[in-house]
Amino acid sequence: MIDYINTGFHKHIVTIEEPIEFVHENKLSVITQREVPENALSFAGGLRAALREDADVVLVGEMRDLETIALALTAAETGLLVFGTLHTNNSRKTVDRMIDVFPSSQQPQVRTMLASSLRGIVAQLLLKRCDGGGRLAVNEILIANNAVSAIIREGAPEKLTDVLISGRDVGMQFMDDAIMNVLKQGIVSPNEAYMKSIDKQRFAPFLEKK
Repeated sequence: MIDYINTGFHKHIVTIEEPIEFVHENKLSVITQREVPENALSFAGGLRAALREDADVVLVGEMRDLETIALALTAAETGLLVFGTLHTNNSRKTVDRMIDVFPSSQQPQVRTMLASSLRGIVAQLLLKRCDGGGRLAVNEILIANNAVSAIIREGAPEKLTDVLISGRDVGMQFMDDAIMNVLKQGIVSPNEAYMKSIDKQRFAPFLEKK
């Protein structure tokens, strides 16, 4: 996604990573890549510096603490396009993680900030392939719309599943649907699909009879 922006748009992009995994050369955009702790003492420190550098796009390699998440939300509210990664495996857990890191007294305000700033979530799981050829990535894709914003604002992330399922026509994808797709193609085993799924009952009939 960073390369897509770099290829097609004149932007100032700042990345904060630990370590730097992909080295980007300037195309139409100007890219500044910082590595923690060599070029920035922390993700929060690097993000704080990026806010003073007239960046258009910021990539936060890992949003692991309250300070970093708070700065990322603030940056998004000011108009920056912020990409961030979290150790979560679906949209609901991502929203919960970003909100639950804050004290309960601040969570209503954080839900409002996230509801207005969020543009999308891409979650990923790695499933073992049946043929022994390593692992296969499957993705959940949530595109923020008015319904998503309202759900986040009211603090009911369990309702995101219904939005994901009903939003297939606009490019959304529920994680269990992605897992079911590769299961039916015979790429992953029924046991692997069952173990990684959210709704276990949906995948239980595929398990081999003992």
